Amino acid sequence: MFGIFGSGSKDAKPEVERQKYWMEGDDMIIDMSTPMVEHIHEGEDMVLNMGPQHPSTHGVLRLELLCDGEIVKKCTPHIGYLHRCFEKHAENLPYPEVIPFVDRLDYMASMNQDMAYCVAVEKMLAPELPERVEYIRVIVSELNRIASHLVALGTFGGDAGALTPFLWCFRDREKILDLFEWLSGARMLYNYIWIGGVARDLPDGWVAKTTEFLDYFEDKLKNLDQLLSFNKIFIERTANVGVIDKDKAIALGLTGPILRATGFEWDLRKNDPYSIYDKFDFDIPVGAGEYGPLGSCWERYYIRVRECRESVKILRQALPNIPDGDVMEAIPRRVKLPKGEVYVRTEAPKGELGFYIVSDGTGEPYRCKCKSPSFSHVAALDYLCRGVFVADVIVILGSMDVVLGEIDR
Repeated sequence: MFGIFGSGSKDAKPEVERQKYWMEGDDMIIDMSTPMVEHIHEGEDMVLNMGPQHPSTHGVLRLELLCDGEIVKKCTPHIGYLHRCFEKHAENLPYPEVIPFVDRLDYMASMNQDMAYCVAVEKMLAPELPERVEYIRVIVSELNRIASHLVALGTFGGDAGALTPFLWCFRDREKILDLFEWLSGARMLYNYIWIGGVARDLPDGWVAKTTEFLDYFEDKLKNLDQLLSFNKIFIERTANVGVIDKDKAIALGLTGPILRATGFEWDLRKNDPYSIYDKFDFDIPVGAGEYGPLGSCWERYYIRVRECRESVKILRQALPNIPDGDVMEAIPRRVKLPKGEVYVRTEAPKGELGFYIVSDGTGEPYRCKCKSPSFSHVAALDYLCRGVFVADVIVILGSMDVVLGEIDR
């Protein structure tokens, strides 16, 4: 908010005290601890505010960096600029009407968000879902996983200084969005997966067009590897930056590609299966340390590339085997859950996404709590950014693939 300010002589201390008082008194400046402020002005350190309006923060996030020259000594993330209030909204809406709000959590992967919420409600409602519904849900979730990873890969390339991969990834993502628009009428916020089913059946020709996309996309992934993944400059820029080991990642609550990049094989689709994921044969990509230490920015990037290939593998098994059935026959006219509580977790593109729902026996949730992966990942930024260059903060944040919609709930 006030850009860069640094140390001066001791004669300037009265002004420092006034600024400290102003920072603590202004509601928009949060958690500027006294020892930190005194350290800033006694030494040669400075505070650099990165964001909240900054293209490389991937949303309205402010990173308060305590810097000694170009070296980051501390990184304090400030969140809360979106004021989403999703969880409070959910307490005042019937269960089906919560889905459009769930869409807007991780808006890069709305299908996966809807899937998690509906699976949580259905665990208490216990409808008998047609197998066709389960197949369609897996198909759209894996397509959205690819689309979400393409945003992560493209923007990460841009953060590292490579523009062409950004354009390539968004070009290929548009083809998935074309399929989703054909299916649901929307390109980002779909409201397609419903409690007990899906909003509408697959259009004629949709499966063939999706298969055609898979044939096209596998070659494009090879091109991405040639241009970016194994590019010497890109590897040197990312392979030894933002390193975290398995034990620390688990302690910090990191999940998804970030945890798997440390070499830890954990994917809820296999380790705690839901829907019909246990029907499909696919691998869990984990970090291999081929170009540097495990848990680096490059490993996190390349896990997502490999996961795109595994999603293609799942889709190739699912698309030819979709059974017949009515996709709306199990959708209840009115959703009224029995009294109780439930927690369901799923493997979203960014990590473990969970919903905790408390029912008081009415048609609205008494409590709906979302456990989002990006929230834990932002909390780990201070650990990852200490001792790096300011320019490396951009690369580290880009490798985390956070979205503020599911953080500011």
